[in-house]
Amino acid sequence: MPVIEEKPQDEKLFRIRHSLAHVMAQAVQTLYPGTKLGFGPAIDDGFYYDFILPKTLSDTELPAIEAKMREIIAAGQTFSHEDLPLDAALSRIEGQMGEPFKAEYARELADKKGHREISFYTNGGFVDMCEGPHVSTTSDIPADAFKLHALAGAYWRGDERNAMMTRIYGYAFNTKAELDEYVAAVEQAKQRDHRKLGQELRIYAIRDEIGKGLPLWLPNGAAIRHELEKLAHEMEFRAGYKKVATPHITKRGLFETSGHIPLYEDGMYPPMVLEEEGRGAGGPEESYYLKPMNCPHHHMVFASEKHSYRDLPLRYTEYGSVYRFERAGALQGLTRVRGMTMNDAHIYVTPEQLKEEFQAVMQLHQRYYSLFGLTNYFMRLSLWDPADPKRGSKYVDDPENWALSERLVTEALEEMGANYKVSPGEAAFYGPKVDFQFITVTGREFTLSTNQLDFAVPPRFGLAYTDKDGKEKTPYCIHRAPMGTHERFIAFLIEHFGGAFPTWLAPVQVVVIPVSDKFLAYGKKIEALLREDLVRVELDTSSATMGKKIQEGATRKVPILLVVGGKEETEQTVTVRRYGIKEQKAMPLASFVEMLTQEIKERRHVKSW
Repeated sequence: MPVIEEKPQDEKLFRIRHSLAHVMAQAVQTLYPGTKLGFGPAIDDGFYYDFILPKTLSDTELPAIEAKMREIIAAGQTFSHEDLPLDAALSRIEGQMGEPFKAEYARELADKKGHREISFYTNGGFVDMCEGPHVSTTSDIPADAFKLHALAGAYWRGDERNAMMTRIYGYAFNTKAELDEYVAAVEQAKQRDHRKLGQELRIYAIRDEIGKGLPLWLPNGAAIRHELEKLAHEMEFRAGYKKVATPHITKRGLFETSGHIPLYEDGMYPPMVLEEEGRGAGGPEESYYLKPMNCPHHHMVFASEKHSYRDLPLRYTEYGSVYRFERAGALQGLTRVRGMTMNDAHIYVTPEQLKEEFQAVMQLHQRYYSLFGLTNYFMRLSLWDPADPKRGSKYVDDPENWALSERLVTEALEEMGANYKVSPGEAAFYGPKVDFQFITVTGREFTLSTNQLDFAVPPRFGLAYTDKDGKEKTPYCIHRAPMGTHERFIAFLIEHFGGAFPTWLAPVQVVVIPVSDKFLAYGKKIEALLREDLVRVELDTSSATMGKKIQEGATRKVPILLVVGGKEETEQTVTVRRYGIKEQKAMPLASFVEMLTQEIKERRHVKSW
């Protein structure tokens, strides 16, 4: 199918948003002299601009920036356009403007895209390198229809090897009514934020005593993790995967062979340097790293045995824990962490098997998402950029294999009839990849999982199989993680379900509530019966009132509450209350157990019986 095109923005609104980015940059440079500029585009709900600032900003300073922006808008400044030859443009950017990041980008436009002129826009005393378009004057900007709402860290050009900048976000719409409606929707979405719900539902904790970005899974979170791993084991076993387990650390040499040391070392924890014979023994020293990914270990599993073409495709899977030293400013709840456990697998294939196996992996991703009721996603095909001046430090420099692998992956997508976007310059260093991009209930685009083709690393490890002609050949490797990491996937699910998980996935599936202590024995009988069927059940033995017990269950978003009293004990029934449904239903205990266990076994999304 055709590549998905970006939905065009309303032209008038785009101009307003783009112009507001310039107005904000002008305001920030006025308020904080010495500020250097990055990029400032219009985006789906407004605009942002990236800055290197002479001081650290906080949210409390956003109103002052807004006020200065409104002064600029009220002044009715005209936006004027000018094109300068490259040399004159660079002289202006570096000399008059003093903007090193703009100069870097101008040179890239000349080197990669052949630009011999650079475009500028001026409003008031503010000049920016920009292709436009803009409104005619700042008076065309509705002064009550924008709002600055967030600060964030952002690497220059999105590359963690570059400078960390401060990004200021703003909402912008055509009218104040549209802005107010959108802000209200955003505030409602914040109620689903996984960091808020993760704390309220006691799913995870991050403690200073452990370290930043290293989540502790509380019993509720551990239950969700267990269910996801159980699901992966079942689905992957049926699909012919073989489970392996590998250490959390390894010698430096493994990552030198894989290419991760020169390309990825900044994102790794520093090495542990040890004397092989023991401390103080004077033996040879070895450097060990916490592994940032599982692939080199899986390559060693493959290399541990001889393989024939008849053994392939060979699919190794592992829920492997990995560790990455993300910068502190980039850490965010469960979505950006330093310690994570990945739904990882590596598939070794012959060239003839590659396309079919790549498609099978894509279909496996889709089966997972169908099970969770996830439909609002598209695929993003990330390719290398041979014109990138940093390509030698960013990609394996092998144009012939890049061309072949990108062709095969593109054909695989086309033959599946997949909807996808192409993203040049975003490939893995060893080959093209397909990411699954979800639009969350909070309106964000979110990378949930990946499927990657690796032509470069297996040869480095000397991986080989004997082909039907008796010759040794190097396999391709497919890296895939349909559920990504436990951390990121659970963060997504918390927000998607608003913490109200389907029964099969819920940390606590059933709470039994006796109407008084006289019926605790019957409650204990039900609890024991459900535990025999591996149902995560609790018996509420607290002294709280019935109303408070039911309210507590609702606050915890427990899928099923069972109310039991004299009538239920006599008739061996239960009164069932399902989360989010006012009506309750009485049924025989045996029928309830049968229906519940079937619902859990089939992993169904059920609201009522």
